[in-house]
Amino acid sequence: MATFSRQEFFQQLLQGCLLPTVQQGLDQIWLLLAICLACRLLWRLGLPSYLKHASTVAGGFFSLYHFFQLHMVWVVLLSLLCYLVLFLCRHSSHRGVFLSVTILIYLLMGEMHMVDTVTWHKMRGAQMIVAMKAVSLGFDLDRGEVGAVPSPVEFMGYLYFVGTIVFGPWISFHSYLQAVQGRPLHSMSKKRKARWLRAYESAVSFHFSNYFVGFLSEATATLAGAGFTEEKDHLEWDLTVSKPLNVELPRSMVEVVTSWNLPMSYWLNNYVFKNALRLGTFSAVLVTYAASALLHGFSFHLAAVLLSLAFITYVEHVLRKRLARILSACVLSKRCLPDCSHRHRLGLGVRALNLLFGALAIFHLAYLGSLFDVDVDDTTEEQGYGMAYTVHKWSELSWASHWVTFGCWIFYRLIG
Repeated sequence: MATFSRQEFFQQLLQGCLLPTVQQGLDQIWLLLAICLACRLLWRLGLPSYLKHASTVAGGFFSLYHFFQLHMVWVVLLSLLCYLVLFLCRHSSHRGVFLSVTILIYLLMGEMHMVDTVTWHKMRGAQMIVAMKAVSLGFDLDRGEVGAVPSPVEFMGYLYFVGTIVFGPWISFHSYLQAVQGRPLHSMSKKRKARWLRAYESAVSFHFSNYFVGFLSEATATLAGAGFTEEKDHLEWDLTVSKPLNVELPRSMVEVVTSWNLPMSYWLNNYVFKNALRLGTFSAVLVTYAASALLHGFSFHLAAVLLSLAFITYVEHVLRKRLARILSACVLSKRCLPDCSHRHRLGLGVRALNLLFGALAIFHLAYLGSLFDVDVDDTTEEQGYGMAYTVHKWSELSWASHWVTFGCWIFYRLIG
């Protein structure tokens, strides 16, 4: 009988079980997530109410078909039966009881007679959600918590709500109406806009303080006689610490962290990253940013920023590398050499994609720079910002940069 070392066991567990499971799961749910997001955006466009309800019915139907194919008919039959009972008992004060009895009979018949066991059990989760929603709506109508019997499209929209029809959870009819009647996109609160403008202001202020220190360090080093290169008889004073233009109008986050402090970037790459590569690329990236955090003085907000940068830059690098391979285009995090093998170099699509990633980098910079608030008193700034402050600032921005990075990683896995 073959025996495995601990390392071989975990490697086989990762490659033979965990990664295939995650990949299969993503293949199954990415379409559902996309439909949920599309419906959410559609509902916030200020459309008429009936169109919003119809869209969630359509989204729920498509999701059911995606997961259960034609077996979804048993969920559809249950929902139609529930509305028929609700309509016939619309003047009764015991609608919750009638619906409960009807659903109980339907489920018992399905378990014992109507459908084979395997098919019925596949639909159990969706049927449970539909049953719970119908029963709760019936009792809410009896108690007066819902004023009137919903129209057919409202009722079906509630039962087939795309965000809950497949995996749940149960939500009340009132919660469903709140979700569907979301605020229009054009009426985004001024407070949220102000927070992002504030974040960008804090980021730019912090950037320029870094540029000042960088230029000052260039001056002192050059004045003391360092910072030159000599080729034959030609002497050139070429010490450069920061490249502000590459930070404020970046091609990528990789370019930002490189141009922020060129000497330190060279040191981290040459003496930390290369030595840590034996641990693997991602581990080497984490070790490099951890070393940077220690060198900067270990405070929570700096560690949070640098650790976030590690994930952001790594995901951006691998995503753009894969896109460059698939599209054969110059869309890498760093500019390609003149003799690169990509077929598409300067086309409109290439420029648009690079501009998109550049805009995404500015978005990340504003988010990360929000921690360096310009109005914080000097004592707090000198002592360092604590965990509560960091969590509060990023919560105000809905953890947007982290969610976007996670979305980019999922996209990277899907196109692999």
